[in-house]
Amino acid sequence: MINIKNVTKKYGDKKALNNVSFNVESGEIFAFIGHNGAGKTTMIKSIVGILDFDEGDILINNTSIKKEPIKCKKQMAYVPDNPDLYENMKAIDFINFICDMYEVKETQRKEKIEKYAKMFEIENNLNDDISSFSHGMKQKIALISALAHDPEVLIMDEPFVGLDPKAVYDMKEIMKQMKQENKTIFFSTHILDVAEKLCDKVAIIKKGEIIKLGNMKEIKKDESLEQVFLESGDQK
Repeated sequence: MINIKNVTKKYGDKKALNNVSFNVESGEIFAFIGHNGAGKTTMIKSIVGILDFDEGDILINNTSIKKEPIKCKKQMAYVPDNPDLYENMKAIDFINFICDMYEVKETQRKEKIEKYAKMFEIENNLNDDISSFSHGMKQKIALISALAHDPEVLIMDEPFVGLDPKAVYDMKEIMKQMKQENKTIFFSTHILDVAEKLCDKVAIIKKGEIIKLGNMKEIKKDESLEQVFLESGDQK
């Protein structure tokens, strides 16, 4: 699980995150939504240990990302909003590089890479240079790299951007399967109908503060998530 405890992140005098707290439990798919500049990416980069924060703590399965970052990162996979991969590498070499870092056994990585490359219809491009890929193809390589080591916690920032409709469908199915395996999925998205249909819980962030948090059905009530999100823009 992910436990966010009173996290504050400052850039000079500005608080990008202001005393943020929430939990993501095992077996949950959790949507994190907000306008551009609301603090979504700052929160995600803090969770995965890319950004330090000024106050509070973040626990991954009861381990502090501040105190034991390597132990936390071994349990997680992170897919950023912009897949900045090593463009001078071939796709398969990059995936194997990530697998090496997570010490994935040869048999497991071969099975996972073949499975996801076929699913995302990119198996014939694995020996191509990443520099030749479109944004969507790079996103698929980032996803395969994240999924190949079978993470307990999957963190994604706008994972559906640039993906074709079939890949979006496949990724949603993968997330549902991970949920059945009692794994934790936390992701930001602007595609609210996907979040509404897929997620157990949702948090809406505005100007670095959580303004709505809870079970998807309770947050929506008789409205769509899109309506709730638009109405939340009038708050605070």
